[in-house]
Amino acid sequence: MTTAISLAVGGVSTVLVGAQAARNDNRTTALLAGSVTALDTLGVWNQCSGAAAPLKFMRIVDDTGRLWRAPEVKFAATEIGLDAFGYNIENHRLLDALERKLDDLKTVQRIESNVTHIAQHRDAVTITLNSGQTLTAALAIGADGRNSPCRKAAGIPIDEHSYPQIALTLCFRHTRPHGDVSTEFHTVHGPFTIVPLPGNRSSLVWVLDPDSAERISNFDDAELAQSIERASHSILGKITIEGERGLFPLRVARSRRFADRRIALVGEAAHVIPPIGAQGLNLGLRDAATIAEIVIAAHRNGSDIGNDDNLSRYDHMRRTDVGTRTLAIDLLNRSLLSDFLPLQGARGLGLYFLGRIGPLRRAVMREGIGPGSVQPRLMRGEAL
Repeated sequence: MTTAISLAVGGVSTVLVGAQAARNDNRTTALLAGSVTALDTLGVWNQCSGAAAPLKFMRIVDDTGRLWRAPEVKFAATEIGLDAFGYNIENHRLLDALERKLDDLKTVQRIESNVTHIAQHRDAVTITLNSGQTLTAALAIGADGRNSPCRKAAGIPIDEHSYPQIALTLCFRHTRPHGDVSTEFHTVHGPFTIVPLPGNRSSLVWVLDPDSAERISNFDDAELAQSIERASHSILGKITIEGERGLFPLRVARSRRFADRRIALVGEAAHVIPPIGAQGLNLGLRDAATIAEIVIAAHRNGSDIGNDDNLSRYDHMRRTDVGTRTLAIDLLNRSLLSDFLPLQGARGLGLYFLGRIGPLRRAVMREGIGPGSVQPRLMRGEAL
């Protein structure tokens, strides 16, 4: 939806194909500052900002209980001149805002149908729907998830690895205020991350081994609340579970190319990373902003929006950002799972330096919320 909105706002005639997103997603998204700026520039953020909580502080706590434990590190957004690193919002709230923006745009045609066939040609790409309808366009952008039909149609290989971990996700209420602090406890099974929501509410991503995830997810609300209180060391007081729980196996994946012969890939069609460090959807939104910027510029110049030069440029622009963040998240996750003492020591030493060396900490914070090299125009608050 973000890709379609970006293209339409830039004057490109766009067809958005696919069923509407499900609204039973119990997850939240921590939108980092650049993503919030992009959504604000597109006229989306003002429709959902009231349902989001600012992330003014981030805290990392070593709760591994191992011999070499890292010191606690706290990051403040004001240290890099920001009011907040970003905002946490429930996915269904963000989807509602995107839907409302799409409804306001006359340059987007919506077709709620599934794709049955994708064919690449020299001058166009053809999409066949299960209704029998056929669409022909200069470019198809596959924002179609980790099992992307567009990626498969383009014959783009993907490198992937599964972790022996499952993320348990849910939202809960608590009696103590969170103070706009996101806290990430590092455990031997993976991160246990609490992220603020408006009021005395928070979301949780609890990374566990498969057996523990299955067992804990089947607890009744009272037993689950007690387990979360213990794991969080009661920093938020008494907990009350809200809504449903979700279980999501962790894996990392990256396409070898992000575009090929009139097909471009964005989001999880191009890359999948674990829910660590709030990078997943933010990377996808930068994909959307980048391909939209390239396509709109080509459209205004009267050139072929789906030609090889434009797709090569998109692939080049996104490869470094995605590659470095995927590597960083993968190394951090592996360091938590490993019993190799030098690796544990390296992680602890790194966190120690972050806590003690101000310029290093600020550089890491700036890079964490967005690439320091090239940000898409939308992420800089510039209209397309």
